[in-house]
Amino acid sequence: MSEVIQLTRKDFVSDQTVRWCPGCGDYAILAQMQKVLPELGIPKEKIVFISGIGCSSRFPYYMNTYGIHSIHGRAPTLATGLKIANPELSVWVITGDGDGLSIGGNHLLHALRRNIDINIILFNNRIYGLTKGQYSPTSEQGKITKSSPMGSLEQPLNPLSLAIGAEATFVARTIDTNVKHLAEVLRRAAEHKGTSFVEIYQNCVIFNDGAFSYATDNQTKAEAILELEDGQPLIFGKDRDKGIRLHDLNPEVVSLDQVAREDLLVHRENAVEPSLAYLLSRMRHPQFPEPIGVFRAVEKPPYEQSLMFQVTDAMAKKGRGDLKKLYHAGETWEVSSEFDEEYTGVMFHGENSATREVQHSLLTDTLADVPPKKPLTANVDISLAKAVTLLKDTNVGFLALVDDNGKLAGVFTEWDVFTKVACQIKDLDREKVKDFMTSKVSSLKATDTIASALHLMSIHLFRHIPIVDDEGRPEGVISFRSIVHYIEAHFTPTGKNGSNGKQ
Repeated sequence: MSEVIQLTRKDFVSDQTVRWCPGCGDYAILAQMQKVLPELGIPKEKIVFISGIGCSSRFPYYMNTYGIHSIHGRAPTLATGLKIANPELSVWVITGDGDGLSIGGNHLLHALRRNIDINIILFNNRIYGLTKGQYSPTSEQGKITKSSPMGSLEQPLNPLSLAIGAEATFVARTIDTNVKHLAEVLRRAAEHKGTSFVEIYQNCVIFNDGAFSYATDNQTKAEAILELEDGQPLIFGKDRDKGIRLHDLNPEVVSLDQVAREDLLVHRENAVEPSLAYLLSRMRHPQFPEPIGVFRAVEKPPYEQSLMFQVTDAMAKKGRGDLKKLYHAGETWEVSSEFDEEYTGVMFHGENSATREVQHSLLTDTLADVPPKKPLTANVDISLAKAVTLLKDTNVGFLALVDDNGKLAGVFTEWDVFTKVACQIKDLDREKVKDFMTSKVSSLKATDTIASALHLMSIHLFRHIPIVDDEGRPEGVISFRSIVHYIEAHFTPTGKNGSNGKQ
């Protein structure tokens, strides 16, 4: 049996300098995470932190574990894939109210409802901090920011209500400055099997300082916060003299001088029905004290566990899969490089006998029947001036460039002159044509069909296609004009074969 390695907080501190603003609540969250992880008994190599974009998303850099700094809002997606690929990992998603609830809202929602065994920690400071102070999905209505100078018109999103509405199996809230409570909530989240969702009230000292002062100030927090305890009545207040009872399905604050403890709502975090947990999530300051702690903790099979059961069951019934057989199962077809009837039907409208003859000819006649013209060729090392002169003197728009072995290396066309040379290159003698040619060239052989050439011309917008031999040496060039002349000569009344078309 291998020896169990005792880890400490220092083992989870990375060598990166922490770059949050002085006084930011993120420091406290980082410290408590690094304190809790050694207590879980999980090796560092089995822990992964995945973040999106935002101040909170720097988190993976500061943890001496595996980590992924991903893209905006997509951290739950990467975490889901990683957990399915390796269910033994302890996967943590670090996100913010902007990252997780705006562009990432859809991904967050579906991770919660699937109950994948990951831990989602949402830093909520009710502002976009990294982008310098715009209102976020959780900003209160009327919030004046750089992006809402006359006050936000939007109803703020409640993260816990969203999570409970998606029937997340573990939902909790804590506060950055209440470090003992914060550490306990993180520990509970890590131990839960299934998706754990933790909202942390986190202060942004620069762009939204004091957003949760009612919940952190020693003078007000006793009256503004209700700490949930499983199986206990909802009691709060500096003197523990107030409580919450249910009246006509509505919560109300009562005095214990007038109402018995037995009449108060009792918190049951393991209640299967999430309605009371949802009710608690709707209690907001100043009308009510805001609950902190574990709102819901129920046991349901994690997504990846059920998925593995499905895979095992399928293998037991059908055996191991064969990807090659799957590719060739059912209806299959072969994609040909040649034109088919769909292409020719588009080019030649109508359903008369002449049209059908043209279609048949394009699919069966070869380029040798056209036939290709002898190409203008030159070595790739000639000067740009020489290449342009060749095109001009011969009055053609296509130059085939070959290497020292005579193989096609590229082409230089009028299009290259117009787009790469004209009004851009002053001294053509000093430049090599190979630096301005089209190097990725589609070529055909004389035995290929006319349809093949038309297909390449249509998808690449080419006017010319080089014809090469078996060694890759250019031996001809086919142009769109030559194909048109071929069709005119064989399938029109004025063509050389007369009104009966090609014989």
